[in-house]
Amino acid sequence: MEIREIDEDELETFVLIALAAQPRERATVGDFVDWRRQAEEMVWLLCERDGNTIGAGFALTGWHTPPHRAIAAALVEPAARGAGAGTTVLRALEAWARERCATELEGPVQEDDPGSIAWAERRGYVEAGRESHLVLDLTAIEAPEPAPPRGIEIVSWAERPELAAGLYEVAVEATPDIPGAEEDELGSLEEWLERDMGGAGDDPRAVFVALAGDEVTGFAKFSFSSGNRERAFHDLTGVRRAWRGRGIAAALKRTQIAWAKNEGFTSLQTSNEARNEPIRRLNERHGYVVEPGNVTVRRAIGAP
Repeated sequence: MEIREIDEDELETFVLIALAAQPRERATVGDFVDWRRQAEEMVWLLCERDGNTIGAGFALTGWHTPPHRAIAAALVEPAARGAGAGTTVLRALEAWARERCATELEGPVQEDDPGSIAWAERRGYVEAGRESHLVLDLTAIEAPEPAPPRGIEIVSWAERPELAAGLYEVAVEATPDIPGAEEDELGSLEEWLERDMGGAGDDPRAVFVALAGDEVTGFAKFSFSSGNRERAFHDLTGVRRAWRGRGIAAALKRTQIAWAKNEGFTSLQTSNEARNEPIRRLNERHGYVVEPGNVTVRRAIGAP
């Protein structure tokens, strides 16, 4: 087997392997290019045997992770599994991460793929988190009224671009309160705006801000994938601690649902960490149905 690093000109082959290995992810070439732009460093690998591509892998650093942790995935199409390609790719990814001073490596495994979960466990990876997908069928509902609580106005970020600093303050306060995100690093305001709010899948018209006067009390954001133009994806929904418990998150959720339905989307998808009970209850109250998601597995990979 041969492992080699590739660039954007071979990403189409990489994506075909990724979709065969994890068909529910539906990532595109553009998604991977944008992800690398947002990360500190990212590598794409292909695994070949006898001239045929049978596996792939990616790893990255500096994307919401502390400096000692990298994210990676070893991807092998089902028909080629069991011959060592996955292990070969994984070891290459671990070496790449160690060279960048990471001492831990984590990655997603599809929740309904017990074979891959067991494969990761045999290589020393343990479950560090679990995110289910919740999906709302917009074709089966009427657009709800946002009905924000008294004293709260909801506007789009496109209408009020000067609110960027307030959005950042919400993200800095809300992100560590999400189970599994306690160590996430958002960077400076400028870094956060470029990385989290200015990607190819982001649109200021789909960022909804809850205001009390001129104070940003919370916001909810959609992201979009070029690989699925009928579905919008919930990104962060956050409310400042002092304003929680007043119905702001629910009003933001209703605003998103109404906007997406009026824009012609047929479904919405969100990912909820299993330990994040409040947001799970909120989504279920609005009709979201649980679908299989991802298990995050992690292990120590040693010093560089």
